[in-house]
Amino acid sequence: MAKGTPLRMLVMLIIAAVVVGGVVWFQQFKNTMIAKAIKGGANPPQTVATAVAQPSSWQATVEALGNLRASQEAALGAEVGGLVTAIRFDSGEKVRAGQTLVELNPAPLRAQLAQLEAQAALAELNLKRDEAQLKVRAIAQAAVDNDMAALKSAQAQVTAQKALIAQKTIAAPFSGQLGIRQVNLGQYLAPGAAVVTLQKLDPMEVDFTVPQNQIDLIRVGMKAVLQSSAAPGKTFEATVAAIEPQVDASTRNLKVRARVPNPKGELLPGVFATVRITQGEPRQYITLPNAAIAYNPYGATVFVVKDEGKGPDGKPKLVAEQRFVTAGPTRGDQVGIVEGVKAGETVVTAGQLKLRNGSPVVINNSVQPSDNPNPQVPNS
Repeated sequence: MAKGTPLRMLVMLIIAAVVVGGVVWFQQFKNTMIAKAIKGGANPPQTVATAVAQPSSWQATVEALGNLRASQEAALGAEVGGLVTAIRFDSGEKVRAGQTLVELNPAPLRAQLAQLEAQAALAELNLKRDEAQLKVRAIAQAAVDNDMAALKSAQAQVTAQKALIAQKTIAAPFSGQLGIRQVNLGQYLAPGAAVVTLQKLDPMEVDFTVPQNQIDLIRVGMKAVLQSSAAPGKTFEATVAAIEPQVDASTRNLKVRARVPNPKGELLPGVFATVRITQGEPRQYITLPNAAIAYNPYGATVFVVKDEGKGPDGKPKLVAEQRFVTAGPTRGDQVGIVEGVKAGETVVTAGQLKLRNGSPVVINNSVQPSDNPNPQVPNS
């Protein structure tokens, strides 16, 4: 037994060494496989489109969609009721201020006017007679005073009756163009019933709103340019005529009104129009396509492509660096950058959603987002 003990010990030591070596080898093998798996799961290069940030000249411009309206407009109607006895206009006719348009039957009122005028004449004769009597002290002063009051009352009734008769005639309150006639000869016209619309189309007015961050660019008397699809290919000169003295609390916009000469009647009320106002000297901004900017609750960001030398394959190693930027004004598809990007830097314009800070990138500029400062809607 004593001679076999060292042999058994040797066998056990060999077995223990084999087991320990197997465990060590397995652990090393496992670590190697994990490292390979991690390396295989690393962020692969992402294909993106880019553009080089370049400075460009920006003209401070306010552009808004406005609604055209007549400088003066009214729906004409009768103050009093009556039978229509004469219509002195045609639909769409241009009329001058004071021109008679519709006459209602004034016969009963004229008859009553004659009666009131006779009463006023009699009151005037009584006053003159009593004044003569007063000179010879044949009557008291009170009688003459009563005659004077009666005369004034009669004259007031005559004036009121003439005003009532005048209300039987509907006239144009200002020069302009009539709309479609809404009354017929022989029709009874109720008080307040519409007869026709009258609008002054030269000049026209356009109402539009300006956001509060552009209020300082608007002043009364400034020149503006107006375009409308109702007059394709044409531009109209306008002048800012009035500015609302308060900002709308619900929209944070300021209401502005401009006046537009319209001698040929090419513009009509209710038409939408684009109003553009240019102000001040041009400014230089680093300009990027709007698609390059990611707007988040915590700020606006872009991805800038950085060259970190060459990779193991000898090709340039490009990585994306996320930056916060301060965005300035916009024009069409472009954004002016106030801070965060320098001229000459390469900025990602497409593919940002698959990037994070430090992601390797591959540039493919075969397709680029729109970068037009004045995009136009194509005709269908």
